[in-house]
Amino acid sequence: MKHIFQKGKTPAKPTLLLLHGTGGNELDLLPLAGMIDDEASVLSVRGNVLENGMPRFFRRLAEGVFDEEDLVLRTNELNQFLDEASQKYEFDRDNIIAIGYSNGANIAASLLFHYKNALKGAILHHPMVPRKGIELPDLTGKSVFIAAGTNDPICSPLESKELQSLLQQANASAELHWENRGHQLTREEVEAAAQWYKEIVG
Repeated sequence: MKHIFQKGKTPAKPTLLLLHGTGGNELDLLPLAGMIDDEASVLSVRGNVLENGMPRFFRRLAEGVFDEEDLVLRTNELNQFLDEASQKYEFDRDNIIAIGYSNGANIAASLLFHYKNALKGAILHHPMVPRKGIELPDLTGKSVFIAAGTNDPICSPLESKELQSLLQQANASAELHWENRGHQLTREEVEAAAQWYKEIVG
């Protein structure tokens, strides 16, 4: 997978896995990583799927309707890529925190839904529930921050609450932060995520 790796100043810190939104690329979320933790290593990945020329992490059938078969395939592909990248760049495979926006947040949530040890935690900006009706692995010890907009036309408040509930039922710690906005990524929610991260990581 096309990506950028930047080695951090403090090896003990988590590696931040950056996952962009539809039409974005591996450069998009680098400023976010700096706001969350400017001493951590960063692995920023570009989605392998193209929709009308726009990079995404998995296919969809329509707005808000995921191609589940492709989602499962791409989630596995990303999980394997993390295995390989951790060996290549010599970072701790068990200490990855994903930061995803929109489509990137959905693939990060899918990693949690399918693989117990894929991520240590995640900051999900405007995610949806990646798959319904499946049993999640035991996510004890995992911490998730969900940023949602009360007026988000793509991801309804009910969807955000359902995702929080499903993660909590799987024993993850899941915090839901609201902005009175739509689907856009706001500075306020990134600052709230940074505060949450400091409490989790120290």
